[in-house]
Amino acid sequence: MYLEMNEIKKSFGDGCNHTEILHGISCGIEKEAICVLLGPSGSGKSTLLNIIGGIETADSGTLSIGSKIVSSMNDKQLSLYRRKHLGYVFQSYNLISNLTVKENIEVGAYLSDRPLPLVDLLKTLGLWEHKDKIPNQLSGGQQQRCAIGRAIIKNPDILLCDEPTGALDYKTSKEILKLIEDVNRKFGNTVILVTHNDAIKHMADQVIKLRDGMIRHNDLNTEKISATELDW
Repeated sequence: MYLEMNEIKKSFGDGCNHTEILHGISCGIEKEAICVLLGPSGSGKSTLLNIIGGIETADSGTLSIGSKIVSSMNDKQLSLYRRKHLGYVFQSYNLISNLTVKENIEVGAYLSDRPLPLVDLLKTLGLWEHKDKIPNQLSGGQQQRCAIGRAIIKNPDILLCDEPTGALDYKTSKEILKLIEDVNRKFGNTVILVTHNDAIKHMADQVIKLRDGMIRHNDLNTEKISATELDW
């Protein structure tokens, strides 16, 4: 198993405000898989994604990715690991407003020792004709494509997507999901995608369903379909 979690626990607050978010999460994800973390708001899925991504630390438990024990890294080691091995895509695009599409994506390239070819990636993203535009000249879908480009140009081992279609309409959402699917197939990145949309699970290799900070189902998808065929 490429990514393994064992008894991951996480809580926030002190005293009467103490709230346990994750109650001992144990599971594994295969390399190059698309894994969907599915659940309603408050289920703990984004917290779990943030722990996998080194944005938050677990209170207890172990997390290993490949041959590395991420949960035992110090701050410096964790920062370097995030930079070299992880790519992030969020619901908010977080683009730099005064940089062009090309320049926003290049920001990600500077963080990598082995970046993907920029021209090839711009064409894969469908952004070649928009490469010289700044973010406020783009649609929401184009901005999200740019954000995905910034994350993927690093050629990360793992692409972490937190509600990447949450702010998009139905048609654009499917286009973005198809792009994530294409990126996974073309570049072989492991994709972990957080969503509350039950329909998206059908494009995944693995579906981990959370509720109240616990795994309720952990299933391999034997009837996977293309993102273009999703309907909700």
